[in-house]
Amino acid sequence: MDYQQTLTYINQLSISGVTLGLERIKELLKRLGNPQKQLRCIHVAGTNGKGSACALLESILRESGYKTALYTSPHLVCYNERYQINGICISDEYFAKEVTLVKKHCDQMVCDGFEHPTIFEILTAVAFHYFLIESVDIILLEVGLGGIFDATNVIEKPLLSIIMSIGMDHMEYFGNDIEKIAVEKAGIIKENCPVVLYPQKNLVYNKIVNICKEKKATLYSLQKQVQKKVFLQNIEKTIFSVSTPYYQYNLIDLRLLGDYQILNCITVLLACHVLQKNGISLKKENILNGIQKTHWQGRMEIMNYNPIVLLDGAHNTDGILMLAQSIQKYFKHKKITLLLGVLGDKEYEKMIQIILPLVDKIVLTEPNNYRKLNLEKLEEAMIPFHKPILKQIHVKEAYLTALSITSNKDAVICCGSLYMIGTLRNYISLHSEVLL
Repeated sequence: MDYQQTLTYINQLSISGVTLGLERIKELLKRLGNPQKQLRCIHVAGTNGKGSACALLESILRESGYKTALYTSPHLVCYNERYQINGICISDEYFAKEVTLVKKHCDQMVCDGFEHPTIFEILTAVAFHYFLIESVDIILLEVGLGGIFDATNVIEKPLLSIIMSIGMDHMEYFGNDIEKIAVEKAGIIKENCPVVLYPQKNLVYNKIVNICKEKKATLYSLQKQVQKKVFLQNIEKTIFSVSTPYYQYNLIDLRLLGDYQILNCITVLLACHVLQKNGISLKKENILNGIQKTHWQGRMEIMNYNPIVLLDGAHNTDGILMLAQSIQKYFKHKKITLLLGVLGDKEYEKMIQIILPLVDKIVLTEPNNYRKLNLEKLEEAMIPFHKPILKQIHVKEAYLTALSITSNKDAVICCGSLYMIGTLRNYISLHSEVLL
């Protein structure tokens, strides 16, 4: 298949949705020679923050001289973004070649009486095979959904398992019990393998402590005894220092915006400490340089000034709460136009309750995804707030509408769905005269 044929094949598979389980991916990888068993992986799970953690660690490891691989999901614009080696996305040609190979094995599996692998299982198999062929040193492997039955969870002995912030999301699969969700995320914890844990609610923390004890996995956590001092925090960067029982760093230059990114960074620094203990060479200078150079598209990303245009992939309650805190910190003296499009399976009513009191005008749109929430239902949930609302079903037209009603001294905040953020980022990149 060529690249366009590959996209057609993948897009047809996406209609079938999500089916959790490891039987199909294990069989598929077996037919590919079990590449995952020959790779060194850092496995990262969580509701929010796992993409940022992967980006930070990848940058640090690359700055330290390692040949890195980064596997993340979902993508913003194209599937190639999910596969990066030393910060460079897989080429169209190579992506098509890898998917063609995996498709051949999928077809044979069906002939042999197995279920056809899901789209995410196919994409994950491509990652393991591609990264092995390219002889990478370390893979930053982001969980797609949950943990226990996620296709990435075929890793038997990771260098390190990292569990980032755990909150309420994907309740259709894991229920609305935070402890049950924690157990799902903790599914990446392996026997006798180290675990780094982001500061959590006590219920979550205690559950993961118990799971680590059961699996004899050494747990490293910054639940307490963290002292940090912020010297500068604006829309350009954050400068802070941190001291913990494990490490101390002064004047960290972090270009990822938001208070929560400080906690993400502190967790990543703990991961660096554990990696060092386990034989990965990381110098403090390279760690600091790697942090300073980290950029994560579509997460608190400023795309434009006059007016400020900010894209944030906040798409669940915890993500919106973090965005709301950032709005109050960075834009408290500006009028806010909110551009919002969400998926119907999210807690959109709670998201609206958090974000609407902070905004002045609203433009509603629909993400380009079959799970999208229609404009009328989204608008209905906003009626009690008595805010002016405009509607544009197409994302690009909605963005232009938001710009047209926002003065140059104010801000347009775009959030709600990563699918919408991807469309916007691509459009703004091509058309903005003030792209950063």
